[in-house]
Amino acid sequence: MRACRKEPVDATPVWLMRQAGRYLKEYRALRAQVPFLELCKSPDLVAEITVGATDRIGADAAILFADLLLIAEPMGFTVEYDRSPGPRIHPALRSANEVDKLREIEPRDSLAYVFEAVRRSRAALDSSKPLIGFAGAPFTLASYLIEGGPSRSFRHTKTLMFRDSGAWHALMEYLVRSLAAFVCGQIEAGVQAIQIFDSWVGCLGPSDYREFVQPHMAAFFRALPRDVPAIHFATGSGLLLESMRDGGGSIIGLDYRVDLDEAWKRLGPDVGVQGNLDPVALFSNLPFIRQRVRKILSQAAGRSGHIFNLGHGVLPETPVEHVVDLVKLVHEESRRCKESR
Repeated sequence: MRACRKEPVDATPVWLMRQAGRYLKEYRALRAQVPFLELCKSPDLVAEITVGATDRIGADAAILFADLLLIAEPMGFTVEYDRSPGPRIHPALRSANEVDKLREIEPRDSLAYVFEAVRRSRAALDSSKPLIGFAGAPFTLASYLIEGGPSRSFRHTKTLMFRDSGAWHALMEYLVRSLAAFVCGQIEAGVQAIQIFDSWVGCLGPSDYREFVQPHMAAFFRALPRDVPAIHFATGSGLLLESMRDGGGSIIGLDYRVDLDEAWKRLGPDVGVQGNLDPVALFSNLPFIRQRVRKILSQAAGRSGHIFNLGHGVLPETPVEHVVDLVKLVHEESRRCKESR
């Protein structure tokens, strides 16, 4: 939390996206018995996964185990999870008429199980460790609803955006209202920080981002409490960093495709940064992981406001011992860097 506020810290804090997931045998054993959506709707199981993973790897924060598409169900969509190559959403949203028919939702009713999971996770978590809530960003959620699932080209999303900008902006305004209410509910239930995932926005060029996304991100962040740190993360965002900063968030999450020092220079001193080890580095050996940790910490140069993380989520086959070692290395090497200064 001090790092989120750009205050000095004794050691660089570290948590990992998807730190509660398929690389843990305990999670795989549970998933073999419980379907994913049922798991997400069980507050006790969510708390068990959230807290267990945090304790297992020694991370400095927990992130709530959930999914960014949970909010789609009360909007009137059916989401099928246990399919490849990713979740499927139907009916796909493709026209202005379908945008007009979207249900206004009250997350405190339709997503009450998420807020109860927050309360139980917070109660079970060590009091010294913050709990991070999360949501998908409006663009990423819109692209899932429009494409009906993951996409390579985002053809349907961009077609609606370019062909009917009125329908696009109406959809984004609807998603901003819904997601802001969802995030505020998580904060009221007990999370201390929020991460917003814009997983697919890297498919846009800078001018399209500024026209079709940035104003809505700004409206979204304005709707959140100003005293709660908000991490704004996107993948493939190297060309969008300045626009993301202007869209909002007190910390900008960096993916692994940018150098941390150059990215922070572009962003300026008013925001913190999070990141950004390539997740595949964790498949290498310990000396290589240590080398990469030192490189990122060197790029951060001891400045206040750095949170160590991967540049994307932990991959399913990642060796657990390497994840545990990573957390220890970040703490050890960052303390050593600070002492040498």
